[in-house]
Amino acid sequence: MDLRRRPPKPAATNGRNHHLHHQGNSSSPAIDCSPSPIPKASDALPLPLYLTNGIFFTLFFSVAYYLLHRWRDKIRNSTPLHVLTLSELAAIVSLIASFIYLLGFFGIDFVQSFIARASHDPWDVDDDERFILEEDRRRGPCTAALDCPVGPVAPSISDVRKLMDPPAPLPSVEDEQMVKSVISGTVPSYSLESKLGDCYRAASIRREAIQRITGKSLSGLPLEGFDYEAILGQCCEMPIGFLQIPVGIAGPLLLNGCEYSVPMATTEGCLVASTNRGCKAIYASGGATSILLRDGMTRAPVVRFPSAKRASELKFFLEDPLNFETLSMVFNKSSRFARLQGIQCSIAGKNLYMRFTCSTGDAMGMNMVSKGVQNILEFLQNDFPDMDVIGISGNFCSDKKPAAVNWIEGRGKSVVCEAIISEDIVRKVLKTTVPALVELNMLKNLAGSAVAGALGGFNAHAANIVSAVFIATGQDPAQNIESSHCITMMEAVNDGKDLHISVTMPSIEVGTVGGGTQLASQSACLNLLGVKGANKESPGSNSRLLAAIVAGSVLAGELSLMSAIAAGQLVNSHMKYNRSNRDFTKVTSS
Repeated sequence: MDLRRRPPKPAATNGRNHHLHHQGNSSSPAIDCSPSPIPKASDALPLPLYLTNGIFFTLFFSVAYYLLHRWRDKIRNSTPLHVLTLSELAAIVSLIASFIYLLGFFGIDFVQSFIARASHDPWDVDDDERFILEEDRRRGPCTAALDCPVGPVAPSISDVRKLMDPPAPLPSVEDEQMVKSVISGTVPSYSLESKLGDCYRAASIRREAIQRITGKSLSGLPLEGFDYEAILGQCCEMPIGFLQIPVGIAGPLLLNGCEYSVPMATTEGCLVASTNRGCKAIYASGGATSILLRDGMTRAPVVRFPSAKRASELKFFLEDPLNFETLSMVFNKSSRFARLQGIQCSIAGKNLYMRFTCSTGDAMGMNMVSKGVQNILEFLQNDFPDMDVIGISGNFCSDKKPAAVNWIEGRGKSVVCEAIISEDIVRKVLKTTVPALVELNMLKNLAGSAVAGALGGFNAHAANIVSAVFIATGQDPAQNIESSHCITMMEAVNDGKDLHISVTMPSIEVGTVGGGTQLASQSACLNLLGVKGANKESPGSNSRLLAAIVAGSVLAGELSLMSAIAAGQLVNSHMKYNRSNRDFTKVTSS
């Protein structure tokens, strides 16, 4: 029996969540509060897995053949079928036993998932909708509570040394054989999860194989304490561990009359502290206000025709308002949440780029809009049989790339956020003056970015805050590129005494269901903001609120950094707070 199976999820206790991480080798002291491993069908015999499978496969088909042969003879001889001999009774028992084994080994997960999907989702939905409809019954790996003692917050030098110790050898001969099979190429690394039926065990075997192939140690990369089943088939392939990124809290951010504690996952010193100072200044001045301008995800396929004339005919057809209702019906049938908003076309020779925009509820919506676009393309193929679909995405969308179309037309959520900071707060909290901030913003964020030929980069460091909040809340980090498009404006108001500051962000791409949002840590951060999962009363409102919080956090970050630069504090603050005095050479050499 395998001795390193991932322990099952602990049960909830007292409604509070505690997550215990244990790293290092197997000899490190730890308090094990997890229940015993759940036995599997593959543990039926104390034999290698392939022999156990072979025995039950052979038993199942042989006794099935024997019983069919016997019943055929009984029917021919008019013998009652319920009259059983001892051998027939033994064959029936063997058939039932082997069927239970095969069902337990191969079919239980499929049957359970099929029943759950049938009871909760009677329609054919995509991945984004499945996350919405199953939100109430999904439980992350850290939703359970464990009343176990925990160690000190700051690790000691001995703890750091334990993390650097080499991992313990694999505990079973079967695992060792599997590692050698992966190294030799007999067993593909990507197939370990499906072959073993244990995601944690697959990750540990893959990790050991990589260490032996490369000759490099992965002892500093944690393996235990993560639910690898939660990412199977949706978040990350061929895992060998997980990264630890610290999460800080900035706030409270007073936005539209509500307070939010903003989680930020980052390894950059001063970032959370600076954003927190900006939140303090905004709070003391009465808070910020955000307005949603647009909400629509885009996908733009590219198709080719024999001539530019034919391409233009489709362009005119798509942009004709009389055809929009028909196209909307075709598009919307793919989802309960996607709703087509508009179609924008652009021609390059005989190639046509069609930019579809649609609302996607609380999901970020890339899968949802792609499915609707696929329906449109199949519908158009009937009237335009000479249309050659080159790709479902032709970069006119434009996803994960800086593009003027997103800066001008918007993608995802388009948000503007503003606040008026009083002169007294600028002087006491931000340590600068209103005229200095206005002048710096004009010469740095506006003129300086224009000199650099920036595209959507008329800001100080919007990407810093966007990336930190994205990672903490399970968004796609690559979409930070267009989501960080931002123009920061500053103006003296109230006879030059106070500061009006605003950030305009036309393409914040966020969702509160799907992707990494369902992982335990990211789900906890979404829950902290009050936007976890789908809003059933007002679909889409959670994701829109998250976009507003991102914009408000960017406003705070811009305000604080610009003040630090205007006051000449940037270098001093980083040298004070972004430099560790700890000598790690003593840790590694001791």
